[in-house]
Amino acid sequence: MSRFAPRTTPALEPDDAARLAEALEAKDVAVFVDGTAHRLTGAADEAVRDLLARLARGEAVTVTSADDVLTVAQAAELAGISHSYVRKLTTNGTWPVEYRGTHRRIKREDVLAWVAAQKTSQGRDSSRAGDG
Repeated sequence: MSRFAPRTTPALEPDDAARLAEALEAKDVAVFVDGTAHRLTGAADEAVRDLLARLARGEAVTVTSADDVLTVAQAAELAGISHSYVRKLTTNGTWPVEYRGTHRRIKREDVLAWVAAQKTSQGRDSSRAGDG
């Protein structure tokens, strides 16, 4: 678990969102800290642009820290499934699991890979349904 609580920002007012969307068309993103501009690059640039784009679309945004390993509850929330199904996936070896004492820890990347595979599988299944 992160040491810092998640922070949710409500959606922007439509006029503010429109101004932000217009500003995001610029190629450079810089942040000002104590009056000094810092140009963002790489992953920081991508993360801030994604956050700002979501706000510009009128979405509420929650920012939290990402842990490399998740509890059963965190993995369930990330995957959109029940805690009992997470335990089943770890017991049958679908998701590799580490134990810290009796507590299961699942790697975030394993959960995300499984979710992506499920989406791909569902896409194939729906395309086959129209073949009949």
